Amino acid sequence: MSEENAARSPLSRRRRRANSPAGTKKRRDVWVTAEEEAALIAKAARQKVTVPNLLLTAALSEGSETPTERRAAMAELMAIHTLLARVSNNVNQIARHANAGDEFPQDAKAALAYVREVAVRIDRTIEGLM
Repeated sequence: MSEENAARSPLSRRRRRANSPAGTKKRRDVWVTAEEEAALIAKAARQKVTVPNLLLTAALSEGSETPTERRAAMAELMAIHTLLARVSNNVNQIARHANAGDEFPQDAKAALAYVREVAVRIDRTIEGLM
């Protein structure tokens, strides 16, 4: 091991992948437009990796999401937003009714249970995005 590699922190990022003991077996060519190439180079530079390394890690990453999965998550979040708007309206109506008289509305328990359901749904959606 050279002195330069010995002095390097074990947490520092390598620009290249480590060599495979079996060697490279397959080659894949990817054709991109000039705009896509510029975007790939910029993203690889920000992450301090090569473009092939960026493409490979993105393709093999378990945590990456497809555009379809992202659209589904966004649709779920928009549905949750609508639910929260409805729930907040119900809670305001319950509070207005409770403040108008001495009787606490029977619907309050159901509304609070629904708020808890929406909160659980939000948690599941957020966990799905992580």
